Amino acid sequence: MLAGRGHVVALHEAVGWAVRYGAYDEAADRGVELPPEQRVPMRPDTVFDLASVSKLFAAVIAPRYLDLDRAVAAYVPEFAAAGKADITVRQLLDHTSGFRPELPFYDLPTAKARRRLLWDEAPLCAPGAVRGYSDLNLIALQQVLERVTGQPLDVLVRDGITGPLGMTDTGYNPPAALLPRIAATEDQRRPWGKLDRGMVRGVVHDENAYAAGGVSGHAGLFSTAWDLALLCRALLDGGGPYPGFETDQPGFMGELAGRGAVGHTGFTGTSLVIDPATDTFLVLLTNSVHPSRTWREGSAPRAAAATCLARSVLPS
Repeated sequence: MLAGRGHVVALHEAVGWAVRYGAYDEAADRGVELPPEQRVPMRPDTVFDLASVSKLFAAVIAPRYLDLDRAVAAYVPEFAAAGKADITVRQLLDHTSGFRPELPFYDLPTAKARRRLLWDEAPLCAPGAVRGYSDLNLIALQQVLERVTGQPLDVLVRDGITGPLGMTDTGYNPPAALLPRIAATEDQRRPWGKLDRGMVRGVVHDENAYAAGGVSGHAGLFSTAWDLALLCRALLDGGGPYPGFETDQPGFMGELAGRGAVGHTGFTGTSLVIDPATDTFLVLLTNSVHPSRTWREGSAPRAAAATCLARSVLPS
């Protein structure tokens, strides 16, 4: 956990275990604990799989290269198939495209087949009609960014965000040298998972991002609390707007919600909140899917942490 206000970090602490279990026993619904000498404690510099917090990086990059109110098909003509001609870049970012939550890209053998599945997908409702959170939005945004710039997403993120901000522990497909500092995620097996990979550590947890080689608009980034604090501070100093960010969500922002706080969560147990009204930021990184996604506690711990921060900076 890392919390700060202005340019001061008020709290940066680690508790628990980066690696505690060697496997998940489905029949007993319990984790198979490693011997104490093989467990890895959390540290302030532990590296986490960010899951959907990765979406924020693509969202930050998008306005540099794209007109958010222009049709996606103006950049990628293939996208217009199946009734998607009018979907705009902004509708991808604010999840009003009409896309379903996800597709089984992990079942397809090639990048071409995965793109075709996305191009052929029809929206479930008219663009702009309702908000429906979907990984497909950011997967599509990646395709647009890469088509327009001629650069892969990992290069765009490195050159546009992590490099300039000095986020040295942040990136896709972390090198082997970082493995001792990386928190484990899930003993990933069917039927609860979509792939059979065993205990996942140092490789992206999300199955569709894994199928894409670890680099995707919706997931794939690894980072530390300190690196994300650098991003939070840069975003607050920039003054917004914040396309692609969730706004005023008490479910994970607690009492920070209600005055324009923005942020995002990730399936593995990660979250980030910035509150322009109080110039505060909160990073909470956990591996709550270790050893099984069936153990996830939801967002109650995120909301509780954010409420503690809110009560420390808001008038009583």
